[in-house]
Amino acid sequence: MVYEGLMVSVSGVRGRVGEALTPEVVATFAAGFGAWARGRHASHAIVVGRDSRVSGPMFHRVVLAALQSVGCDVIDIGMAPTPTVQLAVEHHHAAGGLAITASHNPVEWNALKFIAPTGLFLDGAESASMRASVEAGFARATWDQLGAVRTDTEACNRHLDQILALPFLDVPGIRGRQFSVALDCCHGAGATIVPRLLERLGCRVTAIGLETDGRFPRSPEPVAENLRDLEALVARTGADVGLAVDPDVDRLALVDEGGRAIGEDWTLALATRVVLRHRKGPVVTNLSTSRILDDVAERGGSRVIRAPVGEVNVAVRMRAERSPIGGEGNGGVILPELHLGRDAPVGVALVLQLLREDARPLSAIVGEYPRYAIVKDKLDRPAGSLEAVYDALKGAFPGATVDTQDGLRLSWPDRWVHVRPSGTEPIVRVIAEGPSAADARDLVRRSRAPLDALARA
Repeated sequence: MVYEGLMVSVSGVRGRVGEALTPEVVATFAAGFGAWARGRHASHAIVVGRDSRVSGPMFHRVVLAALQSVGCDVIDIGMAPTPTVQLAVEHHHAAGGLAITASHNPVEWNALKFIAPTGLFLDGAESASMRASVEAGFARATWDQLGAVRTDTEACNRHLDQILALPFLDVPGIRGRQFSVALDCCHGAGATIVPRLLERLGCRVTAIGLETDGRFPRSPEPVAENLRDLEALVARTGADVGLAVDPDVDRLALVDEGGRAIGEDWTLALATRVVLRHRKGPVVTNLSTSRILDDVAERGGSRVIRAPVGEVNVAVRMRAERSPIGGEGNGGVILPELHLGRDAPVGVALVLQLLREDARPLSAIVGEYPRYAIVKDKLDRPAGSLEAVYDALKGAFPGATVDTQDGLRLSWPDRWVHVRPSGTEPIVRVIAEGPSAADARDLVRRSRAPLDALARA
C-alpha cells in the first residue's frame, strides 16, 4: 500500500489531516496494529489516549472501532499525555497502546504512535514487523468476537502518584519553598496534568494556554523563539521559573526568572544534574543533543553515550547501559525509575527539585557552565540519495570525528554538526553547535552546501 504524503517511520504514522491522514488510513493502521499486537501477547487489551488536537476526537472514535473490529479490548484513557499512555500500558499489562498525537507538529497534522507491551514505542524491528502485517492483511472479528471498550479515568492520577513517590524527590521541601511558576500548555494535553502536579507540589501558578481545544495560539514546538508570551508572563509575575510543554507533554522547555528562554537542551542537562547526585551510571542521549550535557555529566562523575535520534533508540540504549537518566535535547527527559519514555511532568518535578536543592536562581545555576550556541536549520528533502552528501561532507571536514549511526554527525572537541533526514516530516535537518552563534552558523552553511546542490540537480 502506498499512502501519498504519509510519514511512516519508527516514530509512527503521521500526516496532514484530510490529505495524507484520513479516517480510512487511521482505521487501517489502528486495526492492523491491534491484530499484530494481540497475536504476540497473552492480553487482548490495547490502551488508547489522545492529545487535544481538533482532529483528535474524530480519530479517537475511529481507533476505538478499528481495534474492536479485530477483537481487541480497548482501555480508553481519553485525553492524556503520551507518557501517561505509556505508563497505562505497563499498568494494565496490555498488549500495546496507541497515542493519537502529532506531538510538536503544527495544528493541521495528526498521527498514531505505536506502543509495545513494555511501554516503549516500537523499535525498528517491531515497527517493520507491524507494517508488514498491515501490508499482508489481517482478519476481522465476527459479531460474537468483537472487542469491548472500557474507560480508565485514573491514568493521570497514577502518573502523578508515581512521580511524587520518587525516592530522591523531596516533596515536603519543594512544597515548603512555594515556588512561583509561570506555565504555558499551548492549548494541549498538558493542561490535564501539569497544573495538578504543580498544585500538589505547593507551587503558586499563573498559566496561559490551559484551554484543551487544540487551537494552538503559536507554533507548538517549545523552542525559545516560540515562548515570547511565556517570557513576558515570567517577567510580569516575577515567577521563579517558566515552564512550557508541547501538545502531548513529552517535552519541557524552561524560562529563567529573568524572563529568558534558556533553550530546550538545558532541560535534560539540569534534570541530569539532580539525578546524578542520587544515582550513578552513564547518561544516554541522541546525536543532536547539546554538549552541555557532557559538561554536566562530567561534573557529576559520569559520561554521555549517544544513540540515534528517536525516543525508542535512546530508551533501548538506556536499558542496555543501565542508565539512571537520559533523553533528548529537545526537552525530553527519560527517567527509568519511573518509565523508559520522555516525560515532561517528571522533568518539571526534577527542575523544582534542583531549585529546592540549590537556593540560587535558575540563571545562576545555568551560568556555572560553558555557553554554546546551537543553530537548527531544515530544508525540503532532496529527491536524490543523501549518501553522496555525507561523502562530500566527510571530505570537506577531514579532521572531524565521524558518527554514521543516524545520518552523519561530525564532531570536534568544542563543536559538532549533525545532518539527518527527519523521521516525522519530509525534510532534512542540519543542526550545529559551537562556541559562538557565528561558529554554529558557519557549520550549518558549509554543511548545507552539498544538500542545496543536490536539491538543484
